[in-house]
Amino acid sequence: MASKISSILTAIATALAILFGSIAVPLLLRPFYAWHIGPLHLEGVLGLNREQILAAYDDVMDYCLGLRSDFAAGVLPFSTSGAAHFADVRFLFVLDLSVLATSLVVLAGLAIWRKKAGFANYRFLSHSPGFWSACGLGAAFLLIGLLSAINFNRAFTVFHGLFFPGKSNWILDANADPIIFLLPQEYFRNCALLILGTLLLLCGLLVWWDFRENKKRRHRA
Repeated sequence: MASKISSILTAIATALAILFGSIAVPLLLRPFYAWHIGPLHLEGVLGLNREQILAAYDDVMDYCLGLRSDFAAGVLPFSTSGAAHFADVRFLFVLDLSVLATSLVVLAGLAIWRKKAGFANYRFLSHSPGFWSACGLGAAFLLIGLLSAINFNRAFTVFHGLFFPGKSNWILDANADPIIFLLPQEYFRNCALLILGTLLLLCGLLVWWDFRENKKRRHRA
């Protein structure tokens, strides 16, 4: 017995888990930022040492991830407008982690439901829900990655226009919000590459697993 509804729900939840999980990687992997301090010469930008730079970054990320209630940027000053922008970022970051957690809970719930009810996911065209999630996401983000690589500056602007509609406070005044000097565009580009690489890796693993399981089924048949 196989369920099409369970298969569709599993495919959707898997796609969401991969997408929002990939986005969460640079948000949670603090050493990824630390690795950029030397190559991007961040210590020479504002005269801060490595410990002060990391403290500023940790304060910003702790706020954006909901780990502290007040915005701070280490020893650096900030404006009301800048703090308001990071409040918007905080909403998006917490939303990302919430969707990731929810999709994982849904996947676990579906697995328990299938096990107790004694049925399996329906395999559309002999492929698992994970296969279709991986193909859809992989194809979409390969295209997005290609377009972004052609003109990252344009992609960066479009991204902010989509996620901060009607607002311009994401264009921080370096004099009022010097934290922007410690978050150069090159760092955001590398975050995008990390997200894309993680997403494509997970999609590739799901496709590989699906073909592996199909091969086993044919062998048993």
